[in-house]
Amino acid sequence: MQGKELRIVFMGTPDFAVASLKALVDGGYNVVGVITAPDRPAGRGKKLHQSAVKQYAVEQNLTVLQPEKLKNPGFIDELKALKADLQVVVAFRMLPEIVWDMPRLGTFNLHGSLLPQYRGAAPLNWAIINGENQTGVTTFLLDHKIDTGKILFRKSIDIWENDTVGTIHDSLMNIGANLVIETVDALASGNCQAIPQEELVAESDEIKHAPKIFKEDCKINWLADVEMVRNLIRGLSPYPAAWCTLKHKKTGKEIATKIFMALRVEDNKNTPAGTLESDGKNFLKVACSNGWLQITDLQIAGKKRMKVQDFLRGFQQIEEYTFQ
Repeated sequence: MQGKELRIVFMGTPDFAVASLKALVDGGYNVVGVITAPDRPAGRGKKLHQSAVKQYAVEQNLTVLQPEKLKNPGFIDELKALKADLQVVVAFRMLPEIVWDMPRLGTFNLHGSLLPQYRGAAPLNWAIINGENQTGVTTFLLDHKIDTGKILFRKSIDIWENDTVGTIHDSLMNIGANLVIETVDALASGNCQAIPQEELVAESDEIKHAPKIFKEDCKINWLADVEMVRNLIRGLSPYPAAWCTLKHKKTGKEIATKIFMALRVEDNKNTPAGTLESDGKNFLKVACSNGWLQITDLQIAGKKRMKVQDFLRGFQQIEEYTFQ
């Protein structure tokens, strides 16, 4: 059987998932239904906001279901009525067994890491935060535990020195879409060997996890190793963004500040962490415990993201402040 003959139900919510859904639609695959998050109030006006997947699905005249609860009997009946041969999950939520076990070919998930490493909600962020030089995407069959099912295919990419989670996200979004197509075709033809994740873990391997990221996880500790600080900034840029406080030395006035990019610079001065140096026009450096970073992109409370040159033009006496 060919992949285009399958009845496919797609499940996903954010932009990352749209690329995979689009690849299926553009490739002529039979997407009989799309499951995505319910519309939510967003913005100052609290208007209902549709997920990126729903917006695309509606444009393509696809059937869309938006269950609040995945075990709801009404939703289960609607899902059964779609008579899917296969379900594809990309950036969605945890599925109950009654859902993932429904199609005859099962349900597979596209995950943003090289499983079994970085199971969890934020794999792209943590790979960069931890200073990895490689990441990728994995397709695997869903089972009872999160991100532990048998692996179908993996595709790796290098993480370069100045990559951010934003650049890696965009690269893997497209690579992942191609991997989804490859996986659908392989499952349809039966030309696919599912490998237990345990077989890919050596006794010496440390399994690294990728838990959900909260605001406190994003706070910069300028006392930390300079490379750890730089990786934290890269791993959270552009979202949710690493942050610190710009504090006036005399008045104690504090301004919340997000840092989006910082480059390592050579400077042998032994200066307290958080110390700022600038010519007031072109550069802004900050001291860490064992080195200096040059900030290139930032955002202070109430302003938009900007280049440091634009920030310095509108912010006088930067030498009177420190980062904390």
